[in-house]
Amino acid sequence: MKWIYKQIIFLLLAVTLVACQEEPSRPYPFELNLCLPAQNSAAYGPRRAIGDPGCDEIFALPKYAYIFIMKQDGATWSTWKKEEMILDVEKWEKTTYSGVLNDPGNDIYKYNKKIQFLLADDKPKGKIYVICSNKRLTFTPSFTSVSNLEDVLNLKFNTAPDSIQKNLQNIYSTPYNYTKYGDYYCMYDCSEGNTFVVDLLLYHVAAKVDIKWNVQEEKRINKADRENAVRLTYMEARNLFNGDAYCFKPMRNESATKLATGATVKITENDEGLWWEGRSYFYTIPYTITDDGKQYYPLQMTLKTNGSAGTGYQPTLNLRIDTAAVFVPWLRANFNLSAPLSAGTPTKTVDY
Repeated sequence: MKWIYKQIIFLLLAVTLVACQEEPSRPYPFELNLCLPAQNSAAYGPRRAIGDPGCDEIFALPKYAYIFIMKQDGATWSTWKKEEMILDVEKWEKTTYSGVLNDPGNDIYKYNKKIQFLLADDKPKGKIYVICSNKRLTFTPSFTSVSNLEDVLNLKFNTAPDSIQKNLQNIYSTPYNYTKYGDYYCMYDCSEGNTFVVDLLLYHVAAKVDIKWNVQEEKRINKADRENAVRLTYMEARNLFNGDAYCFKPMRNESATKLATGATVKITENDEGLWWEGRSYFYTIPYTITDDGKQYYPLQMTLKTNGSAGTGYQPTLNLRIDTAAVFVPWLRANFNLSAPLSAGTPTKTVDY
């Protein structure tokens, strides 16, 4: 009789174990795909004006990704997932975009290695913010201290290191005011426990500054008028932004006045091939000052003609930009030279 009871208990235990195995906890994958607009694609349209020569530029693909997945609980926002990742640059693959934005079919670079989070009991909904770079970034506040939505929106990265200044064009992020259907363009909702896949498109944080110059034909060196000839022998952009810049608010960097010190980009120096005309560009973090009630980006320049010494001609170009814009602008300045330049040059030499 005892033997029969033992067999019954054993069978009941076996049935219980089988039932548990048949009803496992099912984790749902939350998959994030990082995407960049391709350089030679119409996907550049939202960020660059038509005809931008930068469409044929070659950029370094990101090696580092900093991911913030924010979870909403009523009016409260918290950091659900926070990841600092080292990316395999060989995994970026050119393909076409098929996400939620208005440019399906455009060429993109997609990180072809799944970034996946498994959802068990927690089925969050909220927003995703990402910043990518080919160089490691340092943040204020620190990456580890970010805990809520305000922290994320006000997060800044240090642009001062030379390695960052030289690679500003290779830093991308998700702009906070890019909207789709009236809300931030990268929302997610896993509240029903369904598989959720996000193709997240990132954009430049640095503005492109395009400089052109030209010496009037009759003022170029020639035998007929050597004394009044003009040649551009030096040009630089100076006092460029080199502090802490917003990660996700690239058009909201501000200063009370134009910067007195900062990074310098040398554009040309004693290059005979560029004496009379040329074109060059560089990338910088745009910032604004308020002048006469209007906001401008103060582009500070130094120009010298005919091998002159000293400080040369140092104009500041107040370039009007829209701080409420989503994407950083393509800024352009044309220097039309008709006379030798000095600090007191009265001739208007700049069109912008």
